[in-house]
Amino acid sequence: MIEYLVLISCLGFLAFLIPGRHRKYSAIIGWTFIVLALFTQLPEFFSENNFMYPIVAALSVPFLVITAKYLVLEDERVMHLSRAAAVAFIIYAPFEYIPALGDWLIAVVVGQVIWILDLLRFNVTNTDWNIIARNGFRVEIILGCTGIQSIAIMLGVAAAVPTTLRQKCYAFLIIAPTIYILNLFRNAFVIMAYTDQIFPYYPEIASNGELGYESFFWAHNVIAELLALVFLVMIAYGLFTIIPRLGSFADDLYQLYYGEVRKALGKNR
Repeated sequence: MIEYLVLISCLGFLAFLIPGRHRKYSAIIGWTFIVLALFTQLPEFFSENNFMYPIVAALSVPFLVITAKYLVLEDERVMHLSRAAAVAFIIYAPFEYIPALGDWLIAVVVGQVIWILDLLRFNVTNTDWNIIARNGFRVEIILGCTGIQSIAIMLGVAAAVPTTLRQKCYAFLIIAPTIYILNLFRNAFVIMAYTDQIFPYYPEIASNGELGYESFFWAHNVIAELLALVFLVMIAYGLFTIIPRLGSFADDLYQLYYGEVRKALGKNR
């Protein structure tokens, strides 16, 4: 079901890029269905003891209400934000909806992760085209493990405001290679931690019933997620340096959503 929700969201954002009076409504469709897609994944997130995305899903509801309100008003800030989402979808959609392209990217990532592990003298077995195993533990590399989602989102952010060709080139170089390479090491770290059971701690909160899942939980759902957040903040800072207008745009968005939340809570700005 989630594939259909994401597809409808994608079509909404793509329609937003077409000039016309429909744009604000297309963006509302895009945002609405991406939020619905988040909620359909909640059972999977809870089964994996991944609490970050459920929090994101909860926060997405007030975000959607505020965004839809200002899209109807054709507010420039949320129009630029929707443009960022549309560009992100343009980049991500081919890998999601063209199986051969998505599988190719996964296979490339698997090969490069194994190469990194070999350099570290960490011997693994490639038991299937996208599965890496060691000590009886298996890690499946899926599209979400390739970094393409983060790359698409950050490139979308960079495209939220008008930029020069030079700024576009610098933004691409800061985003795509950096995230891709860091993601390879992230995958290698998670595989090492899980297959060698480096973090077998607090099974009462980290286990989902699978043997040894605790190490995967701490490596993938906690350490890797926190490090990814730190690196994304650093990349965003680099983007703001290259594209100063992007920093002003981020501040405008903060003032918009923070102000709306304060009003909803009955507080003055």
